[in-house]
Amino acid sequence: MFVLTIDQRGSTGDRDRVPELISELRVLTDPAGGAAFERSVGDEVQGVLADPGAVVDAALHALRSGRWYVGIGVGHVVLPPGASSREGSGAGFVAARRAVEAAKAAAPLVPLSVVSGAMGTDAGGTPAGDEGVRACANAEAVLRLLGRLVHERTEAQWRVVDALRRLGPDRHGRQKQVAGELGITEQSVSRTLVRSGWQEEWAARPAAAMLLEYARTRIVGPGGASDAGG
Repeated sequence: MFVLTIDQRGSTGDRDRVPELISELRVLTDPAGGAAFERSVGDEVQGVLADPGAVVDAALHALRSGRWYVGIGVGHVVLPPGASSREGSGAGFVAARRAVEAAKAAAPLVPLSVVSGAMGTDAGGTPAGDEGVRACANAEAVLRLLGRLVHERTEAQWRVVDALRRLGPDRHGRQKQVAGELGITEQSVSRTLVRSGWQEEWAARPAAAMLLEYARTRIVGPGGASDAGG
């Protein structure tokens, strides 16, 4: 499982943005097998996801505004069916707490961290999770690159990117439609997409998800088994 703990940056000098983020993340992600995003404490949001692609979606959405620290914990989760994330326990939650604290300490880097929730020893008796730790570090590196890309995108670039995304998964040949919707030329749409790094982002998202999933399969849970089941 993947536990995301997302904390608002500079909350003492800003309004409470938690309800807005929760609404946005609930549209983006399907909590099937996990727990929907909700306020955990203060200006903090937490959710449990089974799908690594949804983790990537949630993390990059939070990083887009630059207003959030994002911690991703990978590991065993105990969560009764239908329970909220506040009722959950397990190494994945501990790892998510460590991850968000690491994200806060990451300045001036992209404020995201991925932490392994490995426990015990593996079948060979070596400390648990060495490979899982490396896999989490690799996932973190790719997500930080993507996070910088989405955070540095200008408002004008986001207008074009968001318009294209609203057209659905089949984006081939849709630049003309975007141009008509926004009242700009098709050439402007094309140039903006190139400058925004949109193609690179969407090409790399599956790689980030694959690395998260690999980390999940390599992390040792209770009993010394790989935490492949959550």
